[in-house]
Amino acid sequence: MKIKLAKKELIHLIGIGGIGMSSLALIMMKQGFNIQGSDINYNQNIDRLKKNQIKCFLDQKKQNIKNVTIIIISSAIKHNNPELIEAKKKNIPIFKRGKMLGHVLSLMKNIVVTGSHGKTTTTSLISTIFSKSSIDPTIINGGVINSLKTSAKLGRSSWSIVEADESDGSFLDIKPTYSIITNIDREHMDFYKSIKNLKKYFKNFIDKTPPFGKTFICLDDKINSEILKNFNGLNCLTYGINKKSNYLIKNVMEYREQTKFDLIINNLKEKNLLIKNITTPLLGLHNVKNCTAALAVAHEMGISTSIIKSALKNFQGVHRRFIKVFSYKNIHFYDDYAHHPTEIKALLDGIKNVYKDYEKICIFEPHRVSRLKDLKKEFSKSFKEADTVILCPVYRAGEKNKKKFNIKKFSYEISKNSNVKLFLVDNEMQLFKYLRNVMYGKKIIVGMGAGNISNWMWKIPTQIKWKYKN
Repeated sequence: MKIKLAKKELIHLIGIGGIGMSSLALIMMKQGFNIQGSDINYNQNIDRLKKNQIKCFLDQKKQNIKNVTIIIISSAIKHNNPELIEAKKKNIPIFKRGKMLGHVLSLMKNIVVTGSHGKTTTTSLISTIFSKSSIDPTIINGGVINSLKTSAKLGRSSWSIVEADESDGSFLDIKPTYSIITNIDREHMDFYKSIKNLKKYFKNFIDKTPPFGKTFICLDDKINSEILKNFNGLNCLTYGINKKSNYLIKNVMEYREQTKFDLIINNLKEKNLLIKNITTPLLGLHNVKNCTAALAVAHEMGISTSIIKSALKNFQGVHRRFIKVFSYKNIHFYDDYAHHPTEIKALLDGIKNVYKDYEKICIFEPHRVSRLKDLKKEFSKSFKEADTVILCPVYRAGEKNKKKFNIKKFSYEISKNSNVKLFLVDNEMQLFKYLRNVMYGKKIIVGMGAGNISNWMWKIPTQIKWKYKN
């Protein structure tokens, strides 16, 4: 069903506090639409929306949608939500976020970033490059870009840079001009049901690329490579450390404050074009690949190498992507979004390469019982480069409490298969108590997860300051 986005509509977003929903709300508001929304918890996204004069209800009840004409829901909204039930009773048009985002972007030329991991960082890198060029793009991201202090910005040009959510297949609702597939992992199988079906969705996404556009695909990823076998390559360019890549990464050198690498380009127009000494403040090979994806899109669009290199070198990062919280002598605390085995392993590999003589402590908050059950073996092996794991309670993210999960058995499997010391904590106060007793020596302490763990990490300085002055 297609709709006319008339500006007389009152559009209500259920779950407006989510990063994707808040980004959509900001863009639609700046386009002149009458926007409001609701959520059950106050967070930084709600704070940003309120500063932009967007009305936010901190509860969810049918009275909130009294005069509403259009409803937008995130994939996290359950069927028993009182606002959703009332909307159905009143026959109010209901759209998923991805579908509405597709409508909003339908008249733009879109650079769409999707995949299982690295989407937010890659989108942010492209946005930074474009912002340093003469192009002023609309940006819709899955995380707060530190240089912009927001996750969404309405630009003056006809270009948009958008992170597309693959969790519910809604990335197919956005028409790409250029697109990036970072990687494809066994994730969100409650929706896809099988790897075969997961591949089918991404094949359909590549097919949507117009003749004048391009899809950029990381060739190092196994499932990406399998999908590419069915395409003739005319609309696909590849990147990675695989020697067959059109954008071939070479000579990676990792340091604590920055990573450097070279790139050899072999595309339809250029042969063996060498770009040397590309520098990024980001950590790890996975982020070198994210930088390469961003560079490839910008290069194909004609943005100068000097602008691209300057943007990558001065990139200020993304909220919750290995962001330093504070330091005490030789102990450094970081906050990161990693909540999947692939993400955990990639982050720890990067830390290992530049903090070789530091003890590495992971504070891990598992996210969703369904994910833990599906990837239990992979999780248990993902902490091999850590020394100690502090395991927090499972963040269920709206999943029904009847889903049982044995956290003690899970902790044993991690300790055994990753060969780490492991401690279980039941709440944040137990975590703070543990940390007060380990504030000595050289340590990297990283909070990982997509739930409460970030709030806990940022409370740590105030919890221990009575004993240790930063």
